[in-house]
Amino acid sequence: MSTTAILDQLVAYGVVPVIRNSSADLARTAVGWLREAGYGTFEITMTTPGAVGLIEELAAEGGAPSNSMLIGAGTVLTAAGVAEVVKAGARYVVSPCVVPEVAAACRDHGVACLMGALTPTEVHAAMLAGVDAVKVFPASTVGPAHIKALKSVFPSVRFVPTGGIDAGNVATYIAAGVACVGAGGKLVDETLVKRGDRDAILAAGRQLLDAYRAAKGA
Repeated sequence: MSTTAILDQLVAYGVVPVIRNSSADLARTAVGWLREAGYGTFEITMTTPGAVGLIEELAAEGGAPSNSMLIGAGTVLTAAGVAEVVKAGARYVVSPCVVPEVAAACRDHGVACLMGALTPTEVHAAMLAGVDAVKVFPASTVGPAHIKALKSVFPSVRFVPTGGIDAGNVATYIAAGVACVGAGGKLVDETLVKRGDRDAILAAGRQLLDAYRAAKGA
């Protein structure tokens, strides 16, 4: 699958859950519940203990014909990290900042690359590095108006805001022209996962997906 096809698939999914938990078991549980809620892609952050093993496990599951799932790796900061997660089965790599060596490694390994940026200077640096999309992070500190302004200057860039996005505000980000969105703490509440509150996670997950699809007119 080409990097363009990978990114197109992310855009088709619309919402990318960012899985950042204190253990692989909690992360695995969160992924399972969100899959029930209708999600088909997950960004497993490298700050989660056992992240590489979990990526490998989920990528193997996702490769089954009856169980399609697109797995990415988040908070990847080195070329060596790219090699490690790609070997485990990650199809896209996300960094919270612009790291040219990570973008180069992604190109070498044939996986999509998303890098974090907030300012025009950072967005331009990400473009020069050769990223496939720009992760606007933390989006909650700037909001959709900021992204709309960035889009006016960089109309060809695919922006993926992450941070503070929920069912109540996702429509404003869609209106700003984003490609898709990432959702972390508001979607994957570790307290709820630890408590075993599957129903609350399912409800939050479905509410966000429904709001996203309504905003897209899907």
